[in-house]
Amino acid sequence: MAQRYFMRLSYNGAPFHGWQSQPNAVSVQSVIEESLSRVFRAPVKITGAGRTDTGVNAALMVAHFDLESPVTVDRRVLAGINSLVGRDIAIHSIVPVHAEAHARFDATSRTYYYYTHDSKSPFLYTHSWQEPPGLDFDAMNECCRILMATSDFTSFAKLHSDAKTNICRVTQAEWREIAPGRHLFVITADRFLRNMVRAVVGTLVEVGRGKMNIDDFKKVVEAKDRCAAGTSMPPHPLFLQDITYPFEF
Repeated sequence: MAQRYFMRLSYNGAPFHGWQSQPNAVSVQSVIEESLSRVFRAPVKITGAGRTDTGVNAALMVAHFDLESPVTVDRRVLAGINSLVGRDIAIHSIVPVHAEAHARFDATSRTYYYYTHDSKSPFLYTHSWQEPPGLDFDAMNECCRILMATSDFTSFAKLHSDAKTNICRVTQAEWREIAPGRHLFVITADRFLRNMVRAVVGTLVEVGRGKMNIDDFKKVVEAKDRCAAGTSMPPHPLFLQDITYPFEF
């Protein structure tokens, strides 16, 4: 019987066409699969806890894979894998789990971070968005409370996606000041739709700029129409930050 493994990893999304393998494009999944297959000398397919879009980063991603012949992944093996995946991916741990454990379906929550800063910086622009002056973060946080009372996120879902439902349960949504002139949007939910976080942030920014008020935001949510929401934000400041499971590994 094959042994299943859970893998913790992180990556810089800039060089990749998203997480998922696709023809004629370099993805995080394809690079890791190729590296694991070389190290373990057998074809390896991995399943991630989610699918980040092109340019989106992961401070933590979890994936699983199966091996017909069980192995011990020590520091030497981990170092070998990390030497193959390149500098934009880091494999932090690979541990055996029970055969039914599933990186995607067993995850109970995911948390995303979106970083912004308010003045030009040659050091922040690669992973943070330069916000316009004078954003009303109090109004934006009022709208965050609306998000936590919402279940249908059709207005923030990518059109023509393959999602079977647009129902999500958001348990945390807020803007925080993390340093003078720097802000962070945090959102946690049981699941996310394609492009959902970037669409939510784009609509909240419309509120912050005074182009939409809190009642307008509520109407956007109730419309269940992507065309009613704000523009999708750039991907480079977005990080998959955390994933929780009902078991330790």
